[in-house]
Amino acid sequence: MKDALIATLTLNPSLDQHITVDGLVMDGTNRWSRLHRYAGGKGIDVSRAIHEMGGRTVAYGFIGGPVGRAVEILLDEEEVPFSFTPVQRETRTNFIITDSKTSEQTRIDAPGPHISKAEFERFQRKMRRMRPSPDLIVMGGSLPPGIPNNVYNSIITEAKTFRVRAILDSDAQWLADGIKAKPYLVKPNVREAEELLGRELPTEDAIIKGALDIVDIGVEIAVISRGKEGIIAATSNEVLAAVPPEVKVKSAVGAGDCTIAGLALKLANEESLSKACRLAVALGTAAVLTPGTELARRSDVLELLPLVKVKKINPNRLSRIIAGQ
Repeated sequence: MKDALIATLTLNPSLDQHITVDGLVMDGTNRWSRLHRYAGGKGIDVSRAIHEMGGRTVAYGFIGGPVGRAVEILLDEEEVPFSFTPVQRETRTNFIITDSKTSEQTRIDAPGPHISKAEFERFQRKMRRMRPSPDLIVMGGSLPPGIPNNVYNSIITEAKTFRVRAILDSDAQWLADGIKAKPYLVKPNVREAEELLGRELPTEDAIIKGALDIVDIGVEIAVISRGKEGIIAATSNEVLAAVPPEVKVKSAVGAGDCTIAGLALKLANEESLSKACRLAVALGTAAVLTPGTELARRSDVLELLPLVKVKKINPNRLSRIIAGQ
């Protein structure tokens, strides 16, 4: 693998506490059987997955208080490089509760600390002084209080002035606003794509048309993730479908972030979209084999890679889809 550098941006990182209970009792006392802690947040997850696969990465974002220090220690233990901007208020803690008897999972996410104007300006100065300059920057997730809603749009626009390609993985208003800056790649899931486009995408053909419509907005690569059915990836020149093998799901948390890591690893190194989709789906699938917010393991990814099916949608079918037939 080449030495492309991938920066990630997590404006609202978290300490993720994964609690396992053997039969969750509502309105009663529960005792956990296992507790694991992970450094969390979309960008941080992407950096962790990139590092696991041997890629070069640096995680940027805000960090604060004893919880923030715990996040840094966890990343240190994984040897994931980071360069956070310190803030006065404490980094949030999220909880993921898994019932081992039913395999049901419940997430409880905190809103995050308020970021002051001075802290945000300090962060902006740090981002402008990134050295060495990354080949790609991946950003996404929720925003903490105090951060302007158009921040992704601003960062994507500024990244272009430094000739840095941007990948955006967010939803709702943050995706709708960020996409106006025409990032290099976006990766909504089906629900997020439906919200963005204002219509349902009930079939594969509809999802393909949706991905092409996102490309028409000005995005170079549109990837729509479909859970266990894989991904649809579109550019102005081709549309690909990548489908994973069937596996037993332990936890879907972090699968989308691992998918982004796979795309970023190959595309940052100027490899084909087909190879990027294969690695992305292998990483995303490997992530569901691990419990809680534990991410993909390299050994699982290497086993899954040859089992991922990647096919190019033929031009005749694309013509019918575009014509609405």
